[in-house]
Amino acid sequence: MCKIDNIFTGIPEDLPDERFDEILKTKGFRIERIVSKGHASPDGFWYDEGQTEWVILLKGHARLQLEDNDETIELTAGNYINIPAHVKHRVEWTDPDSETVWLAVHY
Repeated sequence: MCKIDNIFTGIPEDLPDERFDEILKTKGFRIERIVSKGHASPDGFWYDEGQTEWVILLKGHARLQLEDNDETIELTAGNYINIPAHVKHRVEWTDPDSETVWLAVHY
C-alpha cells in the first residue's frame, strides 16, 4: 500500500542528540533523514561509510570536513554532495538556532 508522508514532520522540538530516521531500505540501498540542531561530530571522530553516500541538505546550514581536504564545505538548503565509500568525513557544525534536515542516500 502507498503511504504519503512529509520529510519535515515528526521532528521533536527538543533534540538532545542528532536524529536518524530510516525512510527506505533495500539490499544495497538505504535512504535516511538526518536532523541536526547544533550537533557536530565528536572531536577526532570520522565517518567511514562502507557505501557511497549522496547527501542533500533540505533545510538549514551545515559545515562538512573531508579528511583529505583542508577546506571546510559549507552547505545550505539545496546543496548536495556525493561522498565515495571510505572517504572519511565529519560534520564540523550545524546551525544551533534551527533544524538542519538532511536526506542521505547510501548505495
